[in-house]
Amino acid sequence: MMGQQAGGQDRLFYAFNLDEHVPQDHLLRGINQFLDLSTLRGHLADYYSNTGRPSIDPELMICMLVIGYCFGIRSERRLCEEIQLNLAYRWFCRLGLE
Repeated sequence: MMGQQAGGQDRLFYAFNLDEHVPQDHLLRGINQFLDLSTLRGHLADYYSNTGRPSIDPELMICMLVIGYCFGIRSERRLCEEIQLNLAYRWFCRLGLE
């Protein structure tokens, strides 16, 4: 089963805009202008089963791999840790602060 990021729910107790905290000249902003993953889910849908646990969102996985490649993060475990800590990485992956 193909996973998909949950989203769209407004935050209740804080007004923190992640977009405002990523510098305009950051490498990931430049990549984000040209990287369109909106059709990826449709292309990959036939390769996912309808049963079982949901997989990682394919858009999220590609974004994470781009970050790992661009910043020389070779370990998947280290990549997950870096994405949890770095606001620019979270912004690029379209993750909130949670």
